[in-house]
Formats: sequence, C-alpha cells, structure tokens
Amino acid sequence: MRIDKYLWTTRYYKTRSKATDACKKGHIKINASNCKPSKEVYIGEKIVVRKNQINYELEVLDLPPNRVGAKLVDLYRKDTTPKEAFENSEVLKYSKDYYRKKGTGRPTKKDRRDIDDYTEEE
Repeated sequence: MRIDKYLWTTRYYKTRSKATDACKKGHIKINASNCKPSKEVYIGEKIVVRKNQINYELEVLDLPPNRVGAKLVDLYRKDTTPKEAFENSEVLKYSKDYYRKKGTGRPTKKDRRDIDDYTEEE
C-alpha cells in the first residue's frame, strides 16, 4: 500500500491529497529516510509523521483494506510517540500567548499592564 493512502486510511490526514503534499514537503519519513507519496509501506516499518510541530512515531501492524473508523485505527498501527513531544507543544502554545504581530499598532492600556505584570514577576 502507498504511504499516502496508508496515512489517509489510518486518519492522520483528512484527504489523500494532503497526505501526498506532506510527503512531497518531507514531513513523512519511513525508517528514517524521506519518501515519495508512492513509496510502498510494509508491515513492521517505522514511520515518522511531522504534523502540527509534533513528530508522531508509528509502527505499521497491518494494512487496512480501506479507510477505517477512528475506533479501529489501533488495529493497524502502534503509536510510539514520546510524551515529551506533546508537552513541548503545550510550551509553544503558552509562548505564543504574548506575541504581537508586526503592524498591529501600539499596545493598548490593557496590553501594557499585562506586559508590566509579566516583567515584574521575573
């Protein structure tokens, strides 16, 4: 089975074309090497999927005949993603909280108070 079809059937991507684009951009690795969307997937291979700044690590247990329901996905793959990857995404979410985009103008009174409170705590 092709890697783009496998990722679509195991519900890592909503459409097969999005899975294909991820392969072309280099977000998918099979056994630690980049792959094309047409690369065949076999049972026992290790796949790394970079999605939303998290590296999901998968092991292929079986090949599904077609797109499966969310409850049946665990029959076809084993997720070995470390918990630290999810914790890092939480830290990133909090770090973006005080980020202001360029060109949004001067800080408001509330923004200034929040910045002052933040700098005083340190």
